[in-house]
Amino acid sequence: MNSSACDHRTRSGGAARLALGVILVFGVVWVVGAEPPQTRPWQSRADSPPRKVRIATVMAGLSGPLAARLDTVERLMDDAAEAAPARSDGPRLDLIVLPEFAIARVDSPAAAERAVDLDGPVRERLGAKAAGHRTWLIAPMTLRESGRGGRVSNAAVLFDRSGQVAGIYRKVHPIEDAPGVHEGGVIQGDAYPVFECDFGRLGILICWDMGYDEAWAALAAGGAEVVALPSASPQTLRPSAAALRHRYYVVTSTPRDNVSIFDPIGRTVAQRTAAGALVHEIDLAYAILHWSEGLHEGRALRERFGESAVGGDYSTREDTGVFWSNDPRRTIGSMIGELGLREMPEMIEQMARRQP
Repeated sequence: MNSSACDHRTRSGGAARLALGVILVFGVVWVVGAEPPQTRPWQSRADSPPRKVRIATVMAGLSGPLAARLDTVERLMDDAAEAAPARSDGPRLDLIVLPEFAIARVDSPAAAERAVDLDGPVRERLGAKAAGHRTWLIAPMTLRESGRGGRVSNAAVLFDRSGQVAGIYRKVHPIEDAPGVHEGGVIQGDAYPVFECDFGRLGILICWDMGYDEAWAALAAGGAEVVALPSASPQTLRPSAAALRHRYYVVTSTPRDNVSIFDPIGRTVAQRTAAGALVHEIDLAYAILHWSEGLHEGRALRERFGESAVGGDYSTREDTGVFWSNDPRRTIGSMIGELGLREMPEMIEQMARRQP
C-alpha cells in the first residue's frame, strides 16, 4: 500500500499550579458499566520535525435531494480550498470535515428512505472533488450497506487524496428513537478505528458518540492525534474536555451555531459561528508546557530561538501552553531541552512515580 493510502486499525506557586494540572488532565468520569480501554503510555511528539496539517471544517445545514446536497458539498469544498493559502510544499488542504447527515437521498425520518448507496454518484463526485483538491475528506452519510444485507448505518466515509475510499466509521451510539429503533432504523457500529493517514493518525466519532468516555478513550488508546467529530449538535464542552483529557486535537463540523477546533489542552484555537468553511493549521509535533520559572510564559523560547522559529502560545489563565517549531532543522523537543524544560505529561508522570 502506498504512503497516501489509509490503512485503518481498530485499537481497541509552581507546585500548586502543577497539582491543578494533574487534576485537570487525569479527571474523568467513566460511563457506568463501561470498561475503560487499556491506557496508552504517554509518548512525546516533540522530537519529530514540524508536522503542519491544514484542516477545513464546515458549518452547513444540508437538506433536499441527493443531487442538491452533492452540489452544495462540492461548493463548500471549493470554498474551503480557496480560503486556504497556497503553499509550495504540498496541497492547500490536508483534511476537510463535513457535518453529520451531510449526504442523504431525501429528507425523511426513516433511515431506509434517507439511505444512499456508496457506489455511483456519491463515490464518483466526492472522490473526484477530494482528488481535485488533493485532500482527505470525511463525508458523513446515511449509508446503505450493500455488503451487509442492505442494512443502514450512520456512517462517515473517509476519502484519501486520490479520491479512493480509505475507510468507513459507523456510529457506535446512535440516538434511540424508540425501544430497539435508532435514528429511524440505523444499525449500531461496533468499533472505533484509528486511520493511518499521510498527515497523521485520525479518529472519527459522530455526534452522540461524544457522550461516551469509552469512545474518546478508545481513540486515544489507538494513538489518534486528531479526532474529527461530525455532529448535528454544536456542543463544545464535551469535545473540549476530551481534547484536554487525551491530549489530541478535536475538530467539530455541525449545521449550526459553531464549528470549532480544540487543542490538546482543551482550548478553542479556531472557531466559526457563521455558515461556511473554517480553515486552520495545526502542528502535530508539539510540546505541552506547564508553568515554570524558566519558561517565562513562553517568552523564553522566542527570546532564545527567534519569534518566527517558534509557534504556539501560552495561557496565563490555564498556566499552560502548546508550542511547536517552525524551523525544519530543529525540533521543539530540542528547543525545550536546551532551555532545561520538560513537557507537562512527563512532569506529571514523574511526580506520580515518586508518590508513595
